[in-house]
Amino acid sequence: MEHQTHWWRDAAIYQIYVRSFADSNGDGEGDLAGIRERLPHLAELGVDAIWLTPFYVSPLADGGYDVADYRDVDPRFGTLEDFDALLETAHGMGIRLIIDVVPNHSSSAHRWFKEAVAAEPGGHARSRYVFRDGKGPDGEEPPNNWKSIFGGPAWTRLKRPDGTPEQWYLHLFDPEQPDFDWTNQEVHDEFDDVLRFWLDRGVDGFRIDVAHGMVKDPAMPDIAEDAKADMLDGSTSLPYFDQDGVHEIYRRWARIAAEYPGDRALVAEAWVEDAQRVARYLRPDELHQAFNFEYLTAPWDAGRLREVIDVSLAANSAVGATTTWVLSNHDVTRHVTRFGGGEQGLRRARAATLLMLGLPGSVYLYQGEELGLPEVTDLPEDSLQDPTWERSGRTDRGRDGCRVPLPWGGDQAPYGFGPEGSVPWLPMPQGWGALSRADQRGVEGSTLELYTKALRLRRKLDALGDGSMAWLDAPDGVLYFEREPGVRVAVNLTGEAVELAADGEVLVASGPAGEPAGGALTLPAETAVWLRG
Repeated sequence: MEHQTHWWRDAAIYQIYVRSFADSNGDGEGDLAGIRERLPHLAELGVDAIWLTPFYVSPLADGGYDVADYRDVDPRFGTLEDFDALLETAHGMGIRLIIDVVPNHSSSAHRWFKEAVAAEPGGHARSRYVFRDGKGPDGEEPPNNWKSIFGGPAWTRLKRPDGTPEQWYLHLFDPEQPDFDWTNQEVHDEFDDVLRFWLDRGVDGFRIDVAHGMVKDPAMPDIAEDAKADMLDGSTSLPYFDQDGVHEIYRRWARIAAEYPGDRALVAEAWVEDAQRVARYLRPDELHQAFNFEYLTAPWDAGRLREVIDVSLAANSAVGATTTWVLSNHDVTRHVTRFGGGEQGLRRARAATLLMLGLPGSVYLYQGEELGLPEVTDLPEDSLQDPTWERSGRTDRGRDGCRVPLPWGGDQAPYGFGPEGSVPWLPMPQGWGALSRADQRGVEGSTLELYTKALRLRRKLDALGDGSMAWLDAPDGVLYFEREPGVRVAVNLTGEAVELAADGEVLVASGPAGEPAGGALTLPAETAVWLRG
């Protein structure tokens, strides 16, 4: 399949959670050298690009999304030389590389924030962040009632070395992640320079963390007492998300990306209300893609999935943008577990994968989904590291369950993630050897082989990737559509086998689909199939 106009319009992009992908030196944490060593496996899988989660200098209060230095690699992950070597090797294999940029907040260990803490109220150093005086007697109450995404208030009060209370600063996430003040031109200039630093090194684009954040309502009004401070909620009623001012930032960033050859891509993590709001980020002079979280959060229901697909395609088409599809990432429960867990969850996940890979646009895959990994729901409490765990009063276990290191081979931990005898930063479950890449590679019917075959076909067949689709008549609970020229995708979401009028050759199936006979295809419960018409 030839890429059309822009490589990212029909790409299969593989997300790497750096800390959990491959450990080259035995310290228990994944690193850039480990990724470079494993790139041949990703080339064999058939991905077009990789996206790296943050590897910058960071205290890791929030898995690296608390950045202390935007222009260097944290020593636990390697060096800038390791990054350059990884990029060169990836490009040599025809794999592009996207990196995270985190513009809503920095780490409290960032040089700027240290300067702000040392400065007097009203000083220049404080203007780069959102500092405010408190309310009530002696300013003892927060400036407003905004809530942190990780639980608790979104404000923390500074104290002088002698204990004297001072101003409050805003952090929509952890207290160690103070929010930048994007009304300050210096913040704009800094991120312009950060983008150019990495573009000059040759990266193929950026995934923008909390892309719907950054700009806050200047009136900073209270929110309703029952309002949820939740990325998954996607509510436009929150005065610190999806404000109109973010769009001018992205017009500026798009101009910077366009200065560079090679078709650099800008991808938004924008948890906003609906597909029409998402599409505003994708207008011709703004960003190139946005994650389709409405699709990710859709239930295993044919009617709801069809509605999301139709609305997504229509909204993005209206602004000339391609649509993305995603089932898992480092912030949500893995879809094997989300779809019910166990054999049923895996069966549904495999079918959902063929549906996703058959849709028009590009796809984002999360490391380990090609192995059928489930969420690890029983991590010991003393091993949990997501800040949500403590901030929620230990009521929300957070996102560590989808971040457990990958099993590459062997029958005991660390299953090839690191050298024998090394201890991964999160415990790996017993029995994961059977899910490892080594145990699935070349095994007919394995989830790894399903992904590999489907990705190979997706690249080969002109009908797949970017383009259009047309729904075909199907029984209740079945999604059935055609991609021109000559590929049909059928997904049975019901709990029973169905007969489908479907002449043609079976190209790939997520389960034991019967060959078309007499113009009919027997499609078992919760399976999917691609047909050549």
